Amino acid sequence: MPRDVSDASDPEISVIVMRHIGLEGPLLPILHALQAEFGYIPDAARPIICDALNITRAELHGVISFYHDFRSAPAAKHSLKICRAEACQAVGGKALSERVLAMLGLDWGQTRADGALSVEPVYCLGLCACAPAAMLDGKLIARASVEKITDRLAGVGL
Repeated sequence: MPRDVSDASDPEISVIVMRHIGLEGPLLPILHALQAEFGYIPDAARPIICDALNITRAELHGVISFYHDFRSAPAAKHSLKICRAEACQAVGGKALSERVLAMLGLDWGQTRADGALSVEPVYCLGLCACAPAAMLDGKLIARASVEKITDRLAGVGL
């Protein structure tokens, strides 16, 4: 079960970093291991990683922010992803996104205060023929509409 870490003295961070330091190209394995342990990349881990690998915080930030699956905060219980690619945009994806975001009171990348739901943009879910597309907790929603998304959210208690 992922857990929260708030101070850099947590020895488990150093153990994870040192366990991977001898690998060729250890940064990504370190980041994956930290996220597997904590559910995200704790801020407390950043100076430890930078010192161990002799990289700048800017370099580390660049890697973490480049790969969309790395998180800098704990994940929400539920994840809603809405496609922003051209095929979905061509059939009302932008309007759908705007309505859903307004309904939820969230913006892209935000999580509800209770941690129950986050909303993320994605750039193709492979449902171009059934656009617009969305995904809730890994389950696709073809020909997505506000009503379909609302029904799916209600189905998980939101």
